[in-house]
Amino acid sequence: MTEAELEVVGDKIVNVIKTIYDPEIPVDIYELGLIYDVFVNEDNDAKILMTLTSPNCPVAESLPREVEDKVMSLKEINNAEVEITFDPTWTQEMMSEEAKLELGML
Repeated sequence: MTEAELEVVGDKIVNVIKTIYDPEIPVDIYELGLIYDVFVNEDNDAKILMTLTSPNCPVAESLPREVEDKVMSLKEINNAEVEITFDPTWTQEMMSEEAKLELGML
């Protein structure tokens, strides 16, 4: 894939991730700042580096699986893997302006 094609696929991944909401906060996980990075290689394999709002998050098991499943639903993607990290630790400052506005923080 060309650089431009990889960028289009990356945008599609972000758009599908934006359909996934944190169960406790009415904001999607991308706008919450839980997605740290999205990688797509030339084999159309995706890797998503993400975090959770806390290590004890009630969806620690199901949320990464949901992200993988939704990303793999894209016809351009052969495989998807989510890696969870707590470095850096998620803070409310990582939320987009849109998320802060939605939550009444602005």
